[in-house]
Amino acid sequence: MKQLFGIFLISFIGFTVQAQEAKKAKELLDQVTAKVKSYDNIVIDFKYSLNNPKERINQESNGNVALQGNLYHLNFMGVTKIFDGKKVFTIVPEDEEVTQENFDANDDKAITPNKMLTFFNNGFKYAWDIPQNVKGRKIQFVKLTPSNAKDTRKEILVGIDTQTKHIYTVIEVGKNGTKTTLTVNSFKTNQPLSKNHFTFTKSKYPNYYINKLD
Repeated sequence: MKQLFGIFLISFIGFTVQAQEAKKAKELLDQVTAKVKSYDNIVIDFKYSLNNPKERINQESNGNVALQGNLYHLNFMGVTKIFDGKKVFTIVPEDEEVTQENFDANDDKAITPNKMLTFFNNGFKYAWDIPQNVKGRKIQFVKLTPSNAKDTRKEILVGIDTQTKHIYTVIEVGKNGTKTTLTVNSFKTNQPLSKNHFTFTKSKYPNYYINKLD
């Protein structure tokens, strides 16, 4: 009986600690979300890498994005994407083509740059992970496990600067072994952006073909 009680007590303590750490992780992520929403705009320079040893794929690319509410202006892998609040414009200089399409704000599955900083608010189980020291900055990791068993992602690690409450890195590990890492090189807020920064200006692309999907 004593042995059974001991096993129960150890299990109970383990569950309690796990629940407390999950709560602590969610509280830190909530602080990140609140900080993001407090800014007029955010400008980020980032590095993106994709690694899949099985397929022998190893890619790296740099990019930058400006965010203002739901609006965004993204430059990544030679392509520019602009969302003006109603339409998404994808500009491909290599093809001299612009694709214009409507954006469905009610589509929760739509992947947009502004979700990069708040994607973790729903659909995950939370766990407190390891801290790291990166060039004098304390980065606390939170591990996210998708609640949906059909999700192709095994886990996501979010590294957060504990002083600024800004995301430093997001590491996504797929069930197929693919690992993608997004690292923030520069995080600037409340920048003096032009009023047309989130507007597609057709005159800048006089010879481009405009492909309207709406």
